[in-house]
Amino acid sequence: MSETIVQIILLVPLAIIIAYYDVRYRRIPNAFVLATLAAGLAVNAIFGGLAGVTASFIGCALGFVLMFMLHVFGAMGAGDVKLFAAIGAVTGVYLVVPTFIVVVLTGGLLAFVSIIRAGMVVTTMHRVLQIFVGLLPGWELPKFTVPADRRYTIPYGVAITLGSIISMAIFRV
Repeated sequence: MSETIVQIILLVPLAIIIAYYDVRYRRIPNAFVLATLAAGLAVNAIFGGLAGVTASFIGCALGFVLMFMLHVFGAMGAGDVKLFAAIGAVTGVYLVVPTFIVVVLTGGLLAFVSIIRAGMVVTTMHRVLQIFVGLLPGWELPKFTVPADRRYTIPYGVAITLGSIISMAIFRV
């Protein structure tokens, strides 16, 4: 069996379980993140030896850094950061950036559907404008509170797992 098939077989059930927990409880249990990390390291060790383990560890670190930047701006929860780091261990360093791009696009699509469903298009566009203005020299980035109503948030674990599977299918198959 090829490495890609094993990785997809690993990711699909984890994606289903993680997506369920993130949608239902709005949290990603650490046990699932650790299982993803350990499985990623094991698969890369089996198929790539020491080079595979190295690529897995660097992929984990790079995945963490990319998502942590979004976490700093309040766009991502800590569970999402840990999950994408674990996904980086599965994909290895070479697929982390393409996977990140696919995950961001998947998350954007989910967010777009969510804001339309919640009737928050105008409010959301106003906040996006505030963020862009906050990026200008001399302006401060606004701090928005996380809404208590789940209709106004998206479970990003769904975007991470779905985007990762799409990325694996596009770039590895």
